[in-house]
Amino acid sequence: MPSALIILAAGQGTRMNSDRPKVLHELGGVPLFAHALMAGAAFDPERIVLVAGDNADEVETVAHDYDPRVEVVLQGERLGTGHAVAQTRDALAGFEGDAIVLYGDTPFIRRETLDRMAEARAGGADVVILGFEAADPKRYGRLVMEGKELRRIVEYKDASEEERAITLCNSGVVAADCETLFDLIAGLTNENASGEYYLTDIVEVARARGLRAEAVTCDEAETLGINTRADLAAAEAQLQAWKRDEALKNGVTLVAPESVFFSADTVVGRDSVIEPHVVFGPDVTVESGARIRAFSHLEGCHVSTGAVVGPYARLRPGAELAERAKVGNFVEIKNAQVGEGAKVNHLTYIGDATIGEAANIGAGTVTCNYDGVFKHRTEIGARAFIGSDTMLVAPVKVGDDAMTATGTVVTRDIEPGAMGVGRARMEVKPGFALKLFEKLRAKKAQKKGH
Repeated sequence: MPSALIILAAGQGTRMNSDRPKVLHELGGVPLFAHALMAGAAFDPERIVLVAGDNADEVETVAHDYDPRVEVVLQGERLGTGHAVAQTRDALAGFEGDAIVLYGDTPFIRRETLDRMAEARAGGADVVILGFEAADPKRYGRLVMEGKELRRIVEYKDASEEERAITLCNSGVVAADCETLFDLIAGLTNENASGEYYLTDIVEVARARGLRAEAVTCDEAETLGINTRADLAAAEAQLQAWKRDEALKNGVTLVAPESVFFSADTVVGRDSVIEPHVVFGPDVTVESGARIRAFSHLEGCHVSTGAVVGPYARLRPGAELAERAKVGNFVEIKNAQVGEGAKVNHLTYIGDATIGEAANIGAGTVTCNYDGVFKHRTEIGARAFIGSDTMLVAPVKVGDDAMTATGTVVTRDIEPGAMGVGRARMEVKPGFALKLFEKLRAKKAQKKGH
């Protein structure tokens, strides 16, 4: 059945003490709302609508970086969660299928949990609510059950003492047929302690119309919401613990797990080894059998089987390492492809370049790719040998089996099998160093005398 995601992200996040919208603060290297997008991807949604607040333009710009299909609508007034969902009515007009309501500040809802909600819908429930057993229910809304059916959801402010004793609590996540959802919201009132239109009240409206409501439960940890910087820090610690445990279970060796930091979307293949103090930014894939050595930073890159990275290496977006490639200490790779078995072992910058298989890049090599306005590419052929301290002034090509002499500034193409030499002629002046230092020391002594 077709599905649509509705992500509520209009909260101002005043307790974050920030000028940025709360849902743009990052968890695991990606904005909070992106976690809802990733969880909702389990439904392969045809439509995605995100409800934003005063900073809707800023949220929309970032959202489109993650999925250009996201449509952002504005909730000008904060009149409750029911009112927030109602703002998506026009955007989803005519849509036939289920709608799933998620929250931009609740990042840990799992795909498996949403699958179970979909199963409940397929089993005949008109409205499905996600609940959890709370160790300390606090001020959560309570789910009032009657056998397997959900009778109503009561907010803490409006609950009786008997209802407050219930430990089955509301996460706010809802699944229902899209047209049914909007019909139920149209029947909401704000006759409650907060004067708001509660999305949770659709359960009572549904039952009054003879519809069936059910609850699916998940672990309380999935429902963690982010309201403060402390919440964000705690969520980051939890996410990292989960990602490390997942990597270990998947056959990845973490030499010092507590020192490795993953992004939410990091993929590492089995039998890879991750040494201490490695940081993964967003969009990194490491294939099986690779080794990421200590103090390396990777983002937006792909590392193939048997490749070695680091120590102290930086792979930036667009870096592609083929099988058995080696990138060593204090090397930075950006928007470049390093061929099979090629070596870039130390003190080098490779940007906007292609390096052929089995090429050897000497220490201190720089691809001079930026002229102040445009970026230009460098192409280095298979088995080429680039001498230490070579400056490659792009656009330039070094052919297969070619080489450059140490200290060369390459300003034109080097044909296959040729050597490029481009450095100033060296002169040796006997005794000049002694005379120069004698002169300088005398000048220094003269200044001290004054």
